[in-house]
Amino acid sequence: MRFLLEFVGHVRLARVNLTLDTLLTLIRTTDKTMIADPAKIPVVIHPDHTALAVAIAQQVAELVRRKPNAVLGLPTGSTPKGVYKQIVKLHREGLDLSQVSTFNLDEYYPMKSEAHQSYHRFMHTHFFRHVNIKPENIHIPNGNLPRVQIAAHCDEYEAKIKALGGIDLQILGIGRTGHIGFNEPGTPPTAHTRLVRIHPFTRRDAAADFFGEDNVPSEAITMGSSTILSARQIVLVALGENKSGVVQRAVEGPETSEVPASLLQRHPHATFHLDGDSAAELMRIKTPWRVSEHYLFSEGEGSKEKTRAIIWLAEHLDKPIHRLSQDDYVGHGLATLVMEHNPDTINRHSFSSLMSKIRDHEQLPISETQILFSPHPDDDVISAGGLFRKMVENSNDVYVAYQTSGNIAVFDHDVLRYIDFVEKYLLAQGLPVSEHSKLRARIESFLEHKKPGEIDIPEVGHIKRFIRESEAASGAMHVGLKHDHCVFMNLPFYQTGAIEKDPPGEKDVAQTVALLQKINPQRIFVAGDLSDPHGTHRVCLWIIKQAVERLPKEQRPIVWLYRGAWQEWPLDQADILVPLSERELALKKEAIFKHQSQKDRAMFPGPDAREFWQRVDDRNTNTAGRMYKLGLPYYHALEAYVEQRW
Repeated sequence: MRFLLEFVGHVRLARVNLTLDTLLTLIRTTDKTMIADPAKIPVVIHPDHTALAVAIAQQVAELVRRKPNAVLGLPTGSTPKGVYKQIVKLHREGLDLSQVSTFNLDEYYPMKSEAHQSYHRFMHTHFFRHVNIKPENIHIPNGNLPRVQIAAHCDEYEAKIKALGGIDLQILGIGRTGHIGFNEPGTPPTAHTRLVRIHPFTRRDAAADFFGEDNVPSEAITMGSSTILSARQIVLVALGENKSGVVQRAVEGPETSEVPASLLQRHPHATFHLDGDSAAELMRIKTPWRVSEHYLFSEGEGSKEKTRAIIWLAEHLDKPIHRLSQDDYVGHGLATLVMEHNPDTINRHSFSSLMSKIRDHEQLPISETQILFSPHPDDDVISAGGLFRKMVENSNDVYVAYQTSGNIAVFDHDVLRYIDFVEKYLLAQGLPVSEHSKLRARIESFLEHKKPGEIDIPEVGHIKRFIRESEAASGAMHVGLKHDHCVFMNLPFYQTGAIEKDPPGEKDVAQTVALLQKINPQRIFVAGDLSDPHGTHRVCLWIIKQAVERLPKEQRPIVWLYRGAWQEWPLDQADILVPLSERELALKKEAIFKHQSQKDRAMFPGPDAREFWQRVDDRNTNTAGRMYKLGLPYYHALEAYVEQRW
């Protein structure tokens, strides 16, 4: 009864009406609606990746100021780059690192230190060359030793750590398998520094860095779980939706060697630092009403949270929304939703809210000027192919801006196929072939001796770019776009010829501003699937946002964010749902098929081994299927979009 009185007090503060029936129901069900927060490791959730990086850098700085000869354990990968950038910034502002010692987690084997994929090269490029840590205090496993020397090298690595008194602060990332360092599933907590086999999933995730999974080393030297757990403090950092599942298992699941990061649960001073996306599957974020007594939903933005809660309840109970009862709400931690209105009213409002998101031709814009920004040459048709066609059919003046060439995703054999075609065409037309034959010989010689990950010579890079551009134009024209409405931006940040790109800069933003000013669109479509494992989507989104914010407010277009290549918008987050018939989905897939160099097997498929058309088919039909099970009308497929104003 004391709980009930406390609850009534909260309800009164929230200015909601509590009926007698609901009070009696609460008495019956209170003990069944709550579960303890399952998190077993402290978690800090930051507003974005920059805030996370600043926080970790500040923690490093505080340690170094308190203990100038601190010992740091350091990771590599895309996530720590921001942390290193912020530490470098603090160093330039006066932070002295001259007495600091560092130990890196791992290195591929075999791997020369000067190789492009080497973690030695990564650390010097992103951190060591920018700070005053002494070379003799930098320790990274040596991946270029003869195999017979590896065991002794690992013992020596452990001895050096112990000689310095152990690691004061260990920074970690987390892999898709839950690995920390290269401690893959099955690693016991007693493991020390050693040579290990790399999990196939981990090799697949690294394929982009090596221009194909076959080129990824199958072994690595890694600091062991025991060595990591011996650190006095541990911070694990994770960014992006693609890490949310494994983060949830590590934080809320059982401690098990099958998820090596979960072993951090036993450490007294381990903390996970996450952005909102990587924390999305944690219960406190995904379903906070399950771990918070008499959870109160806020107004305004809270409406999406209410929608998420109702969708969760309906799917959890396998019921359409209109059949949800008061007992259903109260018995699953959602009593506050039925305090002010009866369940029928809540259900009708939720149903109407979801229905209002569905927009076919008649509800979509007509006769606007629009730009569809495509980070890679195929993102337009993969993620927005249905909407793309409908916008063209609605007499909108649509342009597609392909932000990067995507040339590194073309296989070398495609280059050989195209130059063979060109030579045959020249011969058939009686045109001179001598200069082309010289070029062909040069290209064939280069490709014959090309090493994995080696940057293409300009002639090869140009051909790969032209292949992607011709495929993009073909896909756009299949949708109904005019060829002269395809804009190939080829943004400067992408033009390294390597997997690792330059940071986006003023030239990228200025070029985008110029395009926006020239076309003056009323609406733009932008990739918002930040789970892209290669980071290009995230960079392209940042560039466009910077460009739009430079425009006068009255000239800024409406922004629709699309997803599809790597993930789909959840129903509660989506503002617009565009229905596709079976025929329209088939046409969308036909446009994807125009990208023949990416067909059957993409160079960089990411963690999902399926072809992009298969992912599209599954995601679009699954979204429609979920809506149907919630009690809404049947659609064959649905594309989802989020509307924003910048």
